[in-house]
Amino acid sequence: MGSSERSKKRVQLWKKAVVQFSLCFVMGFFMGFAPGGKASFFSSNAAALNQSQFSPQPVEMLHLSMTPNDGNGNRTLMAETPVEVPARSREVETAEGLQEGEDEPKLVPRRLLIIVTPAGSEDPSRGVLLRRLAYTLRLVPPPLLWIVVEAQTDSSEVSEILRKTGIMYRHLVSKENFTEPAAEMDHQRNLALSHIEHHKLSGIVHFAALSNVYDLGFFDEIRDIEVFGTWPMASLSANRNKVIMEGPVCDSSQVIGWHLKKMNNETETRSPLHISSFSFNSSILWDPERWGRPSSVQDNSQNSIKFVKEVALEDESKLKGIPQEDCSRIMLWNLHIPVGTIPRYHQRLTPLDDSRR
Repeated sequence: MGSSERSKKRVQLWKKAVVQFSLCFVMGFFMGFAPGGKASFFSSNAAALNQSQFSPQPVEMLHLSMTPNDGNGNRTLMAETPVEVPARSREVETAEGLQEGEDEPKLVPRRLLIIVTPAGSEDPSRGVLLRRLAYTLRLVPPPLLWIVVEAQTDSSEVSEILRKTGIMYRHLVSKENFTEPAAEMDHQRNLALSHIEHHKLSGIVHFAALSNVYDLGFFDEIRDIEVFGTWPMASLSANRNKVIMEGPVCDSSQVIGWHLKKMNNETETRSPLHISSFSFNSSILWDPERWGRPSSVQDNSQNSIKFVKEVALEDESKLKGIPQEDCSRIMLWNLHIPVGTIPRYHQRLTPLDDSRR
């Protein structure tokens, strides 16, 4: 009896030991996976948290697109060109208390400036003056189109100068012959307006003579013109000790009168609008119905400049004085240089080189 009981106890102890060993093995087997899984989970969360807190946020990049050329080989122009505005960083927005999604960067539009310049064929100093004006226009923020018109000639001087300016330009050639320089200039300006009308170029037109001298702020002012704009201009002569004022008399930006050359009782037959003392929206040429004028009125006019002046002077309320705050401020000077007074060696100045910009 004693031996059989002892054997039974031994069997039960072995069974308990096997069961305990099995349980410990199973628990150890499954617990062996637990530390690795938890570490992976927490490490991934920590990495994600660190990345979200300390990694730089992506910056939104704004791109400008260029329109393709049209069928005539001329670049298609837009009325307004978007200007790149840098995105503000998230840290600055947080410091200013701005919420995410507010005050997103916007594109600031600029109107196209269409600068028309006739190049007289009889002026031997036109190369010097053309380069000088080109240096001024290069400082004007884009978009800007420079339309230069000259009489047909065997010389390639104007073409060579324009190619090296770095300015977007169109070079037009007039085949008409004139004996009077003033008539030739008017014809060249009308030729440029016909080009604007034909291609429906949308922008603000300004007639810039080769002898004009500008304050660069002038070009920023005329971009804000909606229909017509005008400003006072100072005319200076190299051989006279006086300055002649031309253009409007304003109260703020409202035109209330005009500077007239003849101060006595004689009748002034000339238009108070000097060719360089006003600008206008080019759509008046190719879309007159937009401004409440039938197309037939313009079609019957042989002189586009005369047409535009008549429209501007019909209702002076359409005219906007430039600058708006103080229309009496002079931002444009016309320097009359007699033909042949510029020495020849000044006409062989180093040409414009776009690589130095």
